[in-house]
This record gives sequence, C-alpha cells and structure tokens, in this order.
Amino acid sequence: MRASSLPMSTRSPTASRRPSDDARDTAWYRQSIVWIGAAVFAASIAGCVWLIVVAERYDDPPLPIGGLQILKMPLAQPQPKGSEPPP
Repeated sequence: MRASSLPMSTRSPTASRRPSDDARDTAWYRQSIVWIGAAVFAASIAGCVWLIVVAERYDDPPLPIGGLQILKMPLAQPQPKGSEPPP
C-alpha cells in the first residue's frame, strides 16, 4: 500500500490549540489535593516564622555556671538554690 492511499485524518491532535473539556477538568489547578497541599505548606511556613518571632521575643535567663565548660556547655548540672548536694 502506498502512503497516499491511506485514509487521511481531518483532525490532528496538535492542530487544536483549545483544550478539550476533559483536559480542563483534569488540569492541575482544578485538583483539590494540590490546593490542600499548598495550604498545609503555607501554614507550616507561617507557623515556623511565628515560632521564631516568639522565641526572639522571650529570652531564657542565663544559667549560673561555675565550673568546667566545653563550648559554653557546663559539664555538671547546676545545684538548685537552697538545697544541699546529694551525699
């Protein structure tokens, strides 16, 4: 068979620039899971920023450190005020 004797299609999938109804219904921006995922991601980023702001606002009081340290980390636990050391 010659190529010219084959039936020719009058429609080409690349000729149409307008998406079909099925393609519009399955577009990524019409999928609810995408928007739910974006909302969860945005909420987690906002929560992280909020925690950083709150942590900056309220500083922890410095611990009374008297003894050996490595990289500003005490090697022994500080004794509570008004108590005797264990025997």
